[in-house]
Amino acid sequence: MINIPVIHTTRLLLRPFCASDLDAFAKMNADSQVVTFLGNGQPVDRKESWRILAWFLGHWELRGFGSWAVEEIATKSFVGRVGLFYPEGWPGIELRYVLARQFWGRGYAVEAGEAAMTYAFEAFKIPRLISLIHPDNRASIRVAQKLGERFEREIEFNGRTILVYGRDNPAAKEQL
Repeated sequence: MINIPVIHTTRLLLRPFCASDLDAFAKMNADSQVVTFLGNGQPVDRKESWRILAWFLGHWELRGFGSWAVEEIATKSFVGRVGLFYPEGWPGIELRYVLARQFWGRGYAVEAGEAAMTYAFEAFKIPRLISLIHPDNRASIRVAQKLGERFEREIEFNGRTILVYGRDNPAAKEQL
């Protein structure tokens, strides 16, 4: 079993998912506004949310990196998820972030994204990260830009038009 790192930011804790996250995670996944631009844009039920949690943990085992549960330190509330995703056939290692609606607008996506990106670059030595974003998801585009990602191209992926934003590991350029 891989040891999933825990990351602290000023306001957030990025930690491994656990079974007790299921209620809040399933509630987030059932919110139609949260999932509008994810997957097929449809909410998922509790059973599917459980499967996704197991998938996230399996990703760590198979790839050595993955997604973290995001927790608000002050309240110990489940905020959402952030992390790295690279299943078979994906166009690159993706930095992903999804927050429960009650936490939107607080800067948490950028804070968690910066922590995950820094860890990916420094600890995992990942040379490049991308974010795959629906063209209408303006909030996610703003987060990607604040994380230093730049628009690269538009692609057709899994039957949808997707924007690719990306950023190279700054340390990789320093080593050239």
